[in-house]
Amino acid sequence: KRIVSIAQEYIRPIVRGKAGKSVEFGAKVSASYFEGYVFLDYLNWENFNESKYLKEQVEKYYQYRGYYPESIHVDKIYRTRENRKYCREKGIRMSGPKLGRPKKNVSKEEKKQAQIDERIRNRIEGKFGQGKRKYGLNLVMAKLKETSETKIAMSFLVMNLMTLLLRVKRGLFWLFLTKQLILPLIYKNKL
Repeated sequence: KRIVSIAQEYIRPIVRGKAGKSVEFGAKVSASYFEGYVFLDYLNWENFNESKYLKEQVEKYYQYRGYYPESIHVDKIYRTRENRKYCREKGIRMSGPKLGRPKKNVSKEEKKQAQIDERIRNRIEGKFGQGKRKYGLNLVMAKLKETSETKIAMSFLVMNLMTLLLRVKRGLFWLFLTKQLILPLIYKNKL
């Protein structure tokens, strides 16, 4: 194991191969997105393959909702043979191209579905960006491992609370409009 920080000996370099930053430091997180909310499913300071937690995430969804999702929208890393088989068994459509050689002739419906799937998948990426820009996910500087994990979890909690708050405010706004504008018009026309 390579020591990156004496004060934070649990932090490891994770080679990501992304443009601009080939190596990242900190926790690696597996999260799921549902109806505007982000759920922190797995967090570890070591490098791990997120795809092995797909089944667990889908089963959590089933426990919460009582049924399996119609489709899941995942990164390329999740599209393993094992995960594809699991999704087929549960009747879940997995986004992305099929394994093997790409089709030469792709129908308009398939292209449109791929665009829709990518838009939906981008929502979780947007939440990670929002977490880094607004909620300090990229500025976790706690010394203890447990404190850092708590800070990360709290960032997700606050992000979800803000989503809830915005929905409540939007609902109150429509309630206000209904009472102040729409109802008087209805009563005025009845008289």
